[in-house]
Amino acid sequence: MEVLGIDIGGSGIKGAPVNIETGELTADRIRFPTPSPSKPVEVAKVVKEILDHFDWKGPVGCGFPTVIANGKAKGHSNMDPEWSGVQIDELFRKTTGQNFKVINDADAAGLAEMKFGAGQGRMGLVFVLTLGTGIGSGVFYNGELLPNFELGRLLYTNGKPIEYYASDAARVRKELSYKKWGKRIDTFLHHIVRLFSPDLIILGGGGSKKFHKFADILSVDVPIIVAETRNEAGIIGAAMAGAELLKKG
Repeated sequence: MEVLGIDIGGSGIKGAPVNIETGELTADRIRFPTPSPSKPVEVAKVVKEILDHFDWKGPVGCGFPTVIANGKAKGHSNMDPEWSGVQIDELFRKTTGQNFKVINDADAAGLAEMKFGAGQGRMGLVFVLTLGTGIGSGVFYNGELLPNFELGRLLYTNGKPIEYYASDAARVRKELSYKKWGKRIDTFLHHIVRLFSPDLIILGGGGSKKFHKFADILSVDVPIIVAETRNEAGIIGAAMAGAELLKKG
């Protein structure tokens, strides 16, 4: 069974059809830069380009980088402020003619990681954290998703979210060494461990590729492992969410 998965991020928009029973992409993924500014109409045009590229007719799952409630954006995070309050699933349906299931992008990545990656069979409270333009967080208890945990938006210094301090984009922006960046990640991890006491932390996103360069800096008393689905996780998890549309007939 195939569903098209689309992963919308602050820097890129990626998509591919996915076999939701195996978690495998059934065609090479396609990627477009996120429009700047990332206004709803412009992003919807890119989404349509992805569907047109695959000549896709059918349900689509989509991960989007903010809190999502019943397909509506409750904020905008690293996207244009115009996204706040937008009914994203309806916008994309009107633009493409296909039905969409929209969820938080980190939740989507977490779904993929828990079913097909390092989170398989893991019980207790598991945090799947994605290090990229921001810091995404998918939270699971005994394998069940607890949606819309935006841990990267926790306030840190000067009233700014901690992702501005510890994301991979912050590393690039501040030209940090991996050791110095690791100290920032460690500060973030200590903060969430104090608040939530997770049983396991899985690090994903682009920044996790260099885990070996900062692993020795991390000092929280919680097991930390690296995600296995990596850059495809958002696409796979979005497609898994989109499969709900098939159940609705």
